[in-house]
Amino acid sequence: MLPHSVINQTFERFPDFSTEDFEVSPLEKGGSDRKFYRIQAAGQHSMIVVKYSSQKEENRHYVDIAQFLAAAGVRVPKIYFHDPEEGLIWMQDLGHDDLWAYRAEPWEIRRPLYEAALTEVARMHTSATRRIEGAGIRLEREFSEQLYLWEQGYFFEHCLGAHFGLDAATVQRYATLPALTGIADHLAHLPRVLVHRDFQSQNILIHQGAAWLIDFQGMRPGLPQYDVASLLYDPYVTLSGSERDHLLAYYQQAARREGLEIAPDFEQVYHECALQRLMQALGAYGFLGLHKGRADFLAHIPAARRSLREVAARLDGLDPFVKLLDSLP
Repeated sequence: MLPHSVINQTFERFPDFSTEDFEVSPLEKGGSDRKFYRIQAAGQHSMIVVKYSSQKEENRHYVDIAQFLAAAGVRVPKIYFHDPEEGLIWMQDLGHDDLWAYRAEPWEIRRPLYEAALTEVARMHTSATRRIEGAGIRLEREFSEQLYLWEQGYFFEHCLGAHFGLDAATVQRYATLPALTGIADHLAHLPRVLVHRDFQSQNILIHQGAAWLIDFQGMRPGLPQYDVASLLYDPYVTLSGSERDHLLAYYQQAARREGLEIAPDFEQVYHECALQRLMQALGAYGFLGLHKGRADFLAHIPAARRSLREVAARLDGLDPFVKLLDSLP
């Protein structure tokens, strides 16, 4: 429950809430270490209160990034007040529905919502990127060869090792496959833009028919294909091959309109980024499920593993890796 001190601060800063009956509801938010609450007043006024820990550096920069993205034309929640000493943020309530909530709807309903989300992230990749120099925004470490290799290692340690129980020698043999280390090297040498870093269906709110981005505190320089792959190979949602193809083509058109150059190898890089993102996600599921008491994340491993196998089969030099994935129980 939201501490009474925070409720009192809310009344002081937002007098409309102090004269009405109100209800405080905790909100579940994935694997986040932050706590989210909705304060709903009887007169239909509502807002979201976020309590964050200073242990993760990126949490302290959420407000600055939100205001920066809004100025760049990206739809994000409006910040009403920030108390950095207490680790509290009061911000706009965009409702209950994220993109994930539409996962069972017909494609005719989901398609424009996915397109809206891709349009917003394309603005991050272009308009926000053009504005970042001199903006004074603290970003997380950029995607580099070291970070791509860390993602791969995260998968081998927490998914293949801890979850599937592969021995250390086997893990090491596959972790050093030249094709995998080569992908990390290749991606690290490509031009970067600002990326969301966790662009998946539960981090996209649907409000009044528009897509709004949240959980962007991990924004950093990286590849646009990483964000696109994060959404189109989201383990929380099943997209068909034709749906993925449509959305990939849509993103490229939207990004071109925003001024992004689409290189001839865009789709090759997209699949390499999908490999990276899925390895990172599988590592996170293993870590959260086995070390943080979040067994619910382990349920997403089969879907993510199938997608990883599909992507790996598209890339040269990964036949041994594909066979390893096929051999897992």
